Amino acid sequence: MSTTATLEEIYRIIYTEHKDPYSVLGIHKIQVDNENAVVVRAFFPLALEVYVMREAADGVVQQFPMKRVHTDGFYECLFRGESEVFPYKLKRVIFDKSEEILHDPYAFQPQLTEYDLYLFGEGNHYKIYEKLGAHSVEINGIPGIEFSVWAPNARSVSLIGSFNGWDRRRHAMRMLGLSGVWEIFIPGLTNGELYKYELKTIDGHIIDKTDPFARAMEVRPRTASVVYSRSSFTWSDDEWQQQKSTVDYYDDQPVSVYEVHLASWKRKSDSPKEYLNYRELAIELAAYVKEIGYTHVELLPIMEYPYDGSWGYQVSGYYAPTSRHGSPDDFRYFVDYMHKEGIGVLLDWVPAHFPKDSHALARFDGTALFEHEDPRQGEHMDWGTLIFNYGRNEVRNFLIGNALYWLTEFHIDGLRLDAVASMLYLDYSRKEGEWIPNQYGGRENLEAIDFLRQLNWSIRVNHPGAIVIAEESTSFPGVTHSPDSRGLGFDFKWNMGWMHDLLEYFQIDPYFRKFHHKNLTFGLLYAFSEKFMLPISHDEVVHGKGALIGKMPGDYWQKFANMRLFYGYMYGHPGKKLLFMGQEFGQWNEWNYDDQLNWNLFDFDAHRKLHLWLHDLNHAYVEHTSLHQVDFDWEGFQWIDIRDAERSLLSFERISKDGSRIIVLCNFTPVVHEHYRLGVTEAGSYREVLNSDSEYYGGSGVGNGGQVESESIPCHDRPFSLQLRVPPLAVLFLQRTSL
Repeated sequence: MSTTATLEEIYRIIYTEHKDPYSVLGIHKIQVDNENAVVVRAFFPLALEVYVMREAADGVVQQFPMKRVHTDGFYECLFRGESEVFPYKLKRVIFDKSEEILHDPYAFQPQLTEYDLYLFGEGNHYKIYEKLGAHSVEINGIPGIEFSVWAPNARSVSLIGSFNGWDRRRHAMRMLGLSGVWEIFIPGLTNGELYKYELKTIDGHIIDKTDPFARAMEVRPRTASVVYSRSSFTWSDDEWQQQKSTVDYYDDQPVSVYEVHLASWKRKSDSPKEYLNYRELAIELAAYVKEIGYTHVELLPIMEYPYDGSWGYQVSGYYAPTSRHGSPDDFRYFVDYMHKEGIGVLLDWVPAHFPKDSHALARFDGTALFEHEDPRQGEHMDWGTLIFNYGRNEVRNFLIGNALYWLTEFHIDGLRLDAVASMLYLDYSRKEGEWIPNQYGGRENLEAIDFLRQLNWSIRVNHPGAIVIAEESTSFPGVTHSPDSRGLGFDFKWNMGWMHDLLEYFQIDPYFRKFHHKNLTFGLLYAFSEKFMLPISHDEVVHGKGALIGKMPGDYWQKFANMRLFYGYMYGHPGKKLLFMGQEFGQWNEWNYDDQLNWNLFDFDAHRKLHLWLHDLNHAYVEHTSLHQVDFDWEGFQWIDIRDAERSLLSFERISKDGSRIIVLCNFTPVVHEHYRLGVTEAGSYREVLNSDSEYYGGSGVGNGGQVESESIPCHDRPFSLQLRVPPLAVLFLQRTSL
């Protein structure tokens, strides 16, 4: 066997053991018998013949046969007397005598710079999604796809796909220095190609993995990544983007969020088991949300996930919108359409854990790469998932880059981080001996805390005006405080304490509610310690908890009255609002991820009228600045009467920046109170902005004729008062209209 390559080099290529196959394959300047020469080497396991195609100075393409120097398909062609490398193509002839002429992938230089690799290794490459993964590039005028993947502990990495017969020998990748990043450019590839990475682990096992940075995936249960580098979508939401580009833009704005699981919100009318496309969903959901008056939708995770029953919270493709509903550009259309209709789009985002599916991130290169090796740090036993290693720079960069990717590439208006409490505490849901303390002996996950601060800082700098929301269920201090003051830097925090107290209270028979009055008032002791969002989310209507209306006591009428009262108190209370789909019209069934909502309930009067109540609440919330403008300070809230536990009555005022006020009076029992006196600060006429007991909403019609005059009778430490008929199980919103 005569060849310029060593036998060791040939075998390392044949058996995919080479960390830098480019140093062997492709075109190289060498010395042969003290003479300059150029050699072209190629590895084509299934080829019968291979030729070097070289264009001469006169434009004539010359064909040079390559010598088969190893029976497994290692070829070589030597050009003696040449001193410089030259452009060329390869022609291979396979067993059916068909021919293919192609550019040699091993003739191209890497596209990632040393600076890219340095920033990634440091954890600060905020556009790493433009570098790792699959990207359309043009090198020396030749278009193709550049693939790169981080797998530092692999012995070798190969690109496999529909374009090479899924044969790992065809396109072995090179590691770039000591970065752990492997790279290859495949000329001629375009969008739509299926691919994976095949890795040889340190102990010699072969594993196939999807691309962590893949921008599209096959429809489950298939798991291949899909090249989707070039978007053809044209955005039309410049005005919306400009409007929200101010830091803290939403602090004094109305934020009422409709939480949606796209796969079960609505299905195709002629095929209830078939999902709607993102474009179909955009049109139907925007019309519904706009009519009812929500300012935002929040989507349960739409990043690719393998198991329907995880609802999207066990993500396998962090950079890929789930293919259940269409392509990435279909999802861009969804967001753009929502913005044109004046609706913001928030995404649930899951940096707390990821599934163990063998095709995805788990033990990606045969080692605990994205997770911790020790299960006391790296595994959520309750959920059967793995925990990201937030102390590893590249992992932190993967996640921060992912957050910025959704905000940048898809114009998302904000992210809600799931399960933040599980990130903050090393002993989260663990018994003694099942966790490892931090370096100071404490239970706080210092690396996760640093990650969250860096994440929120990077979003604030790169996307001012984007909302970042924490689902944080403990009393961890400073969740929405600035990182400069040792806070975590979130914009809003879900108020889980308020939610639990209120749900517990409303499930109590009204006769006994007087003994639980503190459930209504306790939340105001800490209401302004953070910037809170009031959530009634999907978590409250699954796993045997039943639908929200099913939690309400009493007969059919009282259940709906309680629901109206519940929502009225929620919209009067300080804090931004969130409600899960189906609860706005009183769905009886517990939420089922595998079926659409019970839209047939709109055939029933009580459900239509509950929906109308939410409609009017949302529109009043947006219209009246008192209800949303000073949400995070005592200046926007005053108790009127907090002490009337015996009658389960509660009243307070919401106050806007200009001093205008809305009075909220709640009666949590079915007793009508005649001649009830309520103290007010100013004299004048007060109109009923909203009355949840109106017959219009399915109530009994008890009220005050729409308006009531104040009297100069002091009450509740105020110089004036109103004499009211207080309706049963109801809330009144009152506003002074004139002297």
